[in-house]
Amino acid sequence: MKLGLLVSLSATPTIEEKLKALADMGFSSCQITCWDMSLYTDEMAVRVKNALAENGVEISTLWCGWSGRKKWNFYDGQLTLGLVPEAYRALRIEELKRGSDFAQRIGATQIATHAGFLPENPYSYAYHGVIAALREVAEYAKANGQYFLLETGQETPTTLLRAIEDIGTDNLGINLDPANFILYGKANPVDALDTLGGYVRDVHGKDGLYPTNGRDLGRETPLGEGKVNIPLLIKRLKECGYDGPITIEREISGARQIADIKAGKALLERYI
Repeated sequence: MKLGLLVSLSATPTIEEKLKALADMGFSSCQITCWDMSLYTDEMAVRVKNALAENGVEISTLWCGWSGRKKWNFYDGQLTLGLVPEAYRALRIEELKRGSDFAQRIGATQIATHAGFLPENPYSYAYHGVIAALREVAEYAKANGQYFLLETGQETPTTLLRAIEDIGTDNLGINLDPANFILYGKANPVDALDTLGGYVRDVHGKDGLYPTNGRDLGRETPLGEGKVNIPLLIKRLKECGYDGPITIEREISGARQIADIKAGKALLERYI
């Protein structure tokens, strides 16, 4: 396993600055996330490829965001996140396809996203609609020679496994975010590998606490300070045959973010 860092594609700081800082901290892998589809240009693709090469960094996955309203909680999140809301679905399908095209231009063989709060009832109208939408994106990514990864968190492991089976393409995988299972109150991430371990193709290094009310997500914490059992998680990932990167994600900014990333890197190195 190698260690990576999640960086966002934005106008400022530039991707060149972010990848240099990443390499200076001793990382050799990254996920790049993008929520601004106007950056999916040929010029930006060249800049990303050059910056990756100049800093000796590999990209494991392009994490593709989507436009429109988004609320990361248990109420409005049901109506705004991923491909579940019909009001946003058609536009977001096209945005994920654009992400797939951009990923191909920068040499990324995997794209990932949050599908939204997948319905648990496989007989519901909503379930079949979102499965068809995800299949459309998966088939598009397959034509571009890519895996399509669904990030964990907003559904139980069984619901996510059922969705993968029902989508039915052979290029599906999981971007395992162990903290999200906890933040959304859906599972213990180590136990979830009993159900999903064979589909893990990328992993976030993130930690957090369970929700304390029925409306808001739990709180993200620095690695080692939450409920993710880091040493046991790494042990189980190895038992599942996973030897890819662990990509640190710390959803704050400023000096504290850098300090937490460095501490998290040291923690993960100890157990890898």
